[in-house]
Amino acid sequence: MERFDVVISGFDAYKGVDVNPSREVAQALARDGVPDPPTGASIHVTSVLLPMSFAKAWPLLLGTIDEVRPRIVIATGLKRASRSIALERCATNIMDADKPDADNAQPRRVPIEPGAPAAYWTQLPLRGILNVFAERGIPATLSSDAGTYVCNSLFYRLLNWSAGRGDALAGFVSFPTVNESGDCRIGIPLGQMITATQDVVRSAVEYCQKAPKDALERA
Repeated sequence: MERFDVVISGFDAYKGVDVNPSREVAQALARDGVPDPPTGASIHVTSVLLPMSFAKAWPLLLGTIDEVRPRIVIATGLKRASRSIALERCATNIMDADKPDADNAQPRRVPIEPGAPAAYWTQLPLRGILNVFAERGIPATLSSDAGTYVCNSLFYRLLNWSAGRGDALAGFVSFPTVNESGDCRIGIPLGQMITATQDVVRSAVEYCQKAPKDALERA
């Protein structure tokens, strides 16, 4: 049996949001795990909640990564304007905040990592994940990028960390707001987001099982 340690991060608070799906999904997977893992795999999920802070979010996630040494890292966030789950394709090397973060920092048009690549592609098998979502009727889309706020900064630092390793898959999933009414124009149910993230983990594990360690998919 091959063990797959997975770290899933969420943000601990969003101003004006009563139910933060990023927080709830991360905690649910750490509590309930991922049922029906791929044949030959055991999945162990660790969650970490991060502040909405340019300076503090990545060090806290990195500390958890260093402790767990995961094969897969999935960061999550909230995209309020989205009507479905957004699988983020690209992280860009820029901070351009239109509002202050939790530390009252508001970097404008500055690089996240000076001298580092302009962008990184996700390492998650997005097309395969979308196929699974379609079979389950889970509303989802590919998103070109995660913006220029804290979510993108965290995503970029995560991919910058994983780029030279070749032994860990990393990616970012953005959730819409929670809406239990069934009207996907204003969000989707929390349970559907939890199920979707379990599917993301399964798909990532299956990809790790099949692909060479240095052949990470570019979506």
